Amino acid sequence: MLVIIFKSLINRVGIIILLAFFMSKVDLFRKLVSKQNISVKDKILLGIIFGIYGIVGTYTGIPIKGAIANARVVGVFVGGLLGGPFVGILSGLIAGGHRYLIDIGGFTAFSCALSTITEGAMAGFLSKKIEKYDNKLLFALISGMAAEILQMIIILVFAKPYLKALSLVKIIGIPMIIINGIGIAVFIAITDSIFKDLEMAAAYQAQLALRIANKTLKYFRKGFNENTAYETAMIIKEMTDVKAVAFSNTERILAHVGVGEDHHFSGSSIKTNLTRETIKKGKYMVANKQEEIGCEDSSCSLKSAIIVPLTEGNKVIGTLKLYKTKENSITKVERELALGLAQIFSTQIELSKIDYQAELLAKSELKALQAQINPHFLFNAINTIVSLIRTQPDNARRLLIHLGNYFRNNLQEGNEEVELHREIEHINSYLEIEKARFGDKLKIVYNIPEDIDCILPPLLLQPIVENAIKHGVLEKIEGGTVEILAIDNEWETELVVKDDGVGMSSEVLSSLFKEDKLDSIGLTNVNNRLRNKYGREYGLKIDSKLNKGTKVTMIIPKKQRREAI
Repeated sequence: MLVIIFKSLINRVGIIILLAFFMSKVDLFRKLVSKQNISVKDKILLGIIFGIYGIVGTYTGIPIKGAIANARVVGVFVGGLLGGPFVGILSGLIAGGHRYLIDIGGFTAFSCALSTITEGAMAGFLSKKIEKYDNKLLFALISGMAAEILQMIIILVFAKPYLKALSLVKIIGIPMIIINGIGIAVFIAITDSIFKDLEMAAAYQAQLALRIANKTLKYFRKGFNENTAYETAMIIKEMTDVKAVAFSNTERILAHVGVGEDHHFSGSSIKTNLTRETIKKGKYMVANKQEEIGCEDSSCSLKSAIIVPLTEGNKVIGTLKLYKTKENSITKVERELALGLAQIFSTQIELSKIDYQAELLAKSELKALQAQINPHFLFNAINTIVSLIRTQPDNARRLLIHLGNYFRNNLQEGNEEVELHREIEHINSYLEIEKARFGDKLKIVYNIPEDIDCILPPLLLQPIVENAIKHGVLEKIEGGTVEILAIDNEWETELVVKDDGVGMSSEVLSSLFKEDKLDSIGLTNVNNRLRNKYGREYGLKIDSKLNKGTKVTMIIPKKQRREAI
């Protein structure tokens, strides 16, 4: 008898799994189960879908001694695990209520209905826990089997007479616990594949964002205007499947390419309420319906959009807009693409300020240092990030943030001073990218007191650290270590960068600060800035031994000391 029930239940669960497989290919279902923050409407829809799965499980069940051995719990339990308590209870009410209504007064009608609702609620409250487990299949299997054990207990407690209930549980208990537990695990595996597909799509979009950034760099480096916005919009439109791309400043449209360009004219005032709201709030906005976009032209075909602010520092200077012609068609992947592009474009626009400031302040030593931003570093960083996109998407995103922070920190004003910890954050962004490139060949040690009191001109330490890496440790096959130290004294702060690299001969050391020494232009610039700001005695002090390493020291006087200088 047990063998027959096992075989029959396997067939019934197989039907549920087959339906789940086909549903996993339906866009609506994929969108619903992949949403991080689902609305009440979405939860109701999910509850109905998984409740119907439960009803199918009932109708495909096996009649045994006035009861039904079935796979009803599979859909209900999976609904709770994916959608939370609301979906679990709703789908349980639908499937459990149906079970009760088709057999009112039946031997197990009430107990089966109650157990279905209880199992749905149980799955709902387990939904947060399953997210924390790497092995979701094992979690689903064990919790599903536990839920079926709970169902057997409920039958024993509520189904009367007790001896008849006990006889039933002896027959159906083990098959339903095992087969339905496996069915729940397989169902979760199918839905989990949806998340993995989306993760792969997100990785592709991140790589696409870098490719777009690479192609658009030459435009936004010339400034943020109608010409550069149009060229950039054309590139995005050609490389993605969005129906329209637009840029605006805070008052007017700079470029609009694609659907809607017949009335979203370049140079005209902003047409949509959503754009105005994005600029006002400084936060990205998503519209899923035409009325949410709020275009002044009622015949506009644009029905979905994501609008992301472009910033310069903390100030909103414009927006990037991606449009589609179908409602509810902005996916999580496209949202991440838009946010990534906006961050990159904001950085590129700020980089354009460097060129402009360098022209205005050509004689400023700080601006001269800022103008040395090495395009090879940018492209090497991009290539490093691209190589991590598929295998380590979270790490690639982290490095992209560091890259943005690195270039942002190169935009300090000429006479501005920064706290030492901010300068260290800038160096850390640079070093995180270099460590990703060179791996174990490069080791970094920080020894900076948390409560240190030191204010210094920006971009003093970074050229020294870069020099230690480029001309020190990386010249050795096995690589080496760069150590950054800060010693807090009463009147001054001693900053030290040490490496155990190849070092320098006394002849090379003596010629470091010659004006025609191109390899040490960064060190020369820092040395001159220190001496000009604090006095000739505050220049760099460099100690180096061939094949032993190099130590570079600078002294930053504290505020009280500066007033006496």
